[in-house]
Amino acid sequence: MSSSATFLLLTFSAIALIVVAKSDRTMPVEMEENELVSLLNSINKPAVTSFQTEHGDILDCIDINKQLAFDHPLLKNHTIQLRPRNIPEWTINNSSSKNGGSTPFRQDGISCPFGTFAMADYGHKNYGAKVNLSIWEPKVSPTQFSSASMLIAGGSKEQFQSIRAGWIVYRWLNRNHSRLYTYWTADGFIKTGCYNTLCRGFVQVSKRVPLGILLEPVSIYDGHQSEVGIVIYKDIVTGNWWLFVHDEMVGYWPNSLFTKSGLGQGAGLVSYGGEVYSPVNEKSPSMGSGHFPAEGYTKTAYVNGFEVVSNNDSIFSEPSFRVMMFANTPKCYRVMPGRGQLRVWFDSLFYGGPGGCV
Repeated sequence: MSSSATFLLLTFSAIALIVVAKSDRTMPVEMEENELVSLLNSINKPAVTSFQTEHGDILDCIDINKQLAFDHPLLKNHTIQLRPRNIPEWTINNSSSKNGGSTPFRQDGISCPFGTFAMADYGHKNYGAKVNLSIWEPKVSPTQFSSASMLIAGGSKEQFQSIRAGWIVYRWLNRNHSRLYTYWTADGFIKTGCYNTLCRGFVQVSKRVPLGILLEPVSIYDGHQSEVGIVIYKDIVTGNWWLFVHDEMVGYWPNSLFTKSGLGQGAGLVSYGGEVYSPVNEKSPSMGSGHFPAEGYTKTAYVNGFEVVSNNDSIFSEPSFRVMMFANTPKCYRVMPGRGQLRVWFDSLFYGGPGGCV
């Protein structure tokens, strides 16, 4: 596999990166790379034009009407929605933390032509959520990943449906750099589920922000903090689940992908935080900054600014219910509220750790 990663950049208004790997994979890295190449060959669409970034990523601009999403049988007669019918109320251009800096999308000189695009748990009914995630770049082996994200979900077992968005460092996927990513499923990961646009479903509309875009600069231990703002919300008119990154409308998951018992009528769960994966024979990688949350701001990873839409009225507000904290391997990773510490926010959580668990 060549050193340059290939991106699907659908021509109209966003890109799609290459990520397809379930966390239970055990095959050798070479086989995974061959599988990825085969997958890309099967899903690639003819490009209207292409670009190569300074990092070696190849971005293909694809006709928005010919993107992979519309190969899905449930989307055969789908009409593209270029923007939400209703936009939630939140402060535009003021969603970043006071002490953290938002990460700009550094794609100078790259834009697809018009008509193309560049490819803490809440147990209440919700119709949207937003959060700021501090960005780090933990070291991982070729078979590991480390990530931070926001998850919205509904249903149970085979009817479990979820959408996740945030940043991930996954060497098989992105050569050890922190990149924007999404992952969704409509049946508990049985037959559906993939990263970004590696399967049919997500409709990209942004020609500026592709899924899989490099996020830089990243946070520095005891130095400058960088963050990415994530918003996922349900358009109350169409029912589609929209993804905003900072204030950019990236795209959406059509409501027809989901059922009433899942995400079709809202989400029953919202969670924020970190996640890692490692084969059983390897010590687990670090999460966030690689330091425990007790070290505090600038030294550990954080999530803050979390708000939800709980009344189907498109108004984001602080949760009116208790936020639960959970760490399933406290020896290696922990979580704690940020309240009471200097230079932090009322609505914040610190999390992470050095890893090393087997």
